[in-house]
Amino acid sequence: MLDLTVALAGLFVGFVVGLTGMGGGALMTPLLVLLFGIQPLAAVSSDIVASMVMKPIGGAVHWRRGTVNRKLVTWLMLGSVPSAFFGVFLLKSFGSGPAVQTAVKHALGVALFVVASGLMLRPFLQRARARLDSEVPLQVRPLPTLCIGIAGGLVVGVTSVGSGSLMILMLLLLYPAIRLKELVGTDLVQAVPLVASAAIAHLLFGDFKLALTLSILIGSIPGVYLGARFSSRAPDHVIRPALVVVLLASALKLLGVDTFWVGIVGATLTVGAIIYAVTTSQRLARARVLEAPPAPEPGVQT
Repeated sequence: MLDLTVALAGLFVGFVVGLTGMGGGALMTPLLVLLFGIQPLAAVSSDIVASMVMKPIGGAVHWRRGTVNRKLVTWLMLGSVPSAFFGVFLLKSFGSGPAVQTAVKHALGVALFVVASGLMLRPFLQRARARLDSEVPLQVRPLPTLCIGIAGGLVVGVTSVGSGSLMILMLLLLYPAIRLKELVGTDLVQAVPLVASAAIAHLLFGDFKLALTLSILIGSIPGVYLGARFSSRAPDHVIRPALVVVLLASALKLLGVDTFWVGIVGATLTVGAIIYAVTTSQRLARARVLEAPPAPEPGVQT
């Protein structure tokens, strides 16, 4: 039976994904577990199958625009596709008892910590990349790229988290000179077979719930569209800290931290996020003023 509240959550998550290009599995899976009481295995399985429907849309756009490094995608796929399938198979081999559900819940919490850390590091990595010569052709490093695919695929197979934000962080660390459009396009395209592999494995071995997946899709599809329409108006320095706060608070709760301490940490992080957003806005405003052309003097022809 379709769940309207899950569909509304999917609408919110889809909007965030369309707005920022990140946060899909990292938001939807913990929402299902913490807010709706869905068993972790069922939440991971249903969310990853829903992602299989969503991922090809963005990937197709970047493929047509030519912002995809196909050689990079090939080496990532060689690692991620089998490891994602193996990750789900590994989960299934441990059964579905309370101990396994708890282990999946804790693995999801750790994955959220890693993703939130990646969101905080990404601006610094991008600034370092901007100082490099982005016109130099990218030299693909097969073995390290294969290892990134294996690690990312395993995390996605077990937790449904990381096909976007985690993989982008690892690619930025390995290829700091990669153009940002190429980075996003490559990540989106490599995520299609990665998520498809994990989704097929979850359909075969996981705890897939059709009604739950359909509820997610009913909300997330229009949510992604609406978010994409508003994306040009979304300042990154506001959205990113908000995501970090939500992800870290969710991670603490999934790891079993008492609600009181989660609230304390969440409130502290929220204050820090507001300070960061305000100071960054002021710095950007000053930079725009300095870059603006001087106004012509009265009576002077321009």
